[in-house]
Amino acid sequence: MNHPKEERTLVILKPDAVHRGLMGEIIGRMERKGLKIVGMKMIQLEDAVLEAHYAHIKDKPFFGSIKSFMKSAPVVVIALSGINAVSATRLIVGPTKSYEATAGTIRGDLALSSQSNMVHASDSVENGVIEVSRFFNEDEIFSYARNDFGFINAEESF
Repeated sequence: MNHPKEERTLVILKPDAVHRGLMGEIIGRMERKGLKIVGMKMIQLEDAVLEAHYAHIKDKPFFGSIKSFMKSAPVVVIALSGINAVSATRLIVGPTKSYEATAGTIRGDLALSSQSNMVHASDSVENGVIEVSRFFNEDEIFSYARNDFGFINAEESF
């Protein structure tokens, strides 16, 4: 992170985004918003990571289907950085229930489901830190300044 007010957040492009060939569309929306990609890789999720990542719903009856879905294809994990990165990303993504998401959001434009809803996005600054470190080693996170930082973030951002 290059500015003290920058936050990190995690985005996972879920199996439905991979299967439907929408990875570029989703990544492009993040970049156009002004978020900086500081880490990105395609991985196959395993049980231990899924159980840690979804610990808050691990005991729910639907967890098994979520785990199967998330293992059905590789996913793309992305570490994003920016001022207000968590809230900006959540705004772009839209609510979990895609059928309730407004047009213009990723879920509102590209999905109809709660499970097959294209992306996961960190829901708080604290979880952003935890989730980025769950999927990325520190040497997989890059620090650089976007040339357009001053045009994206006016002085009132600070």
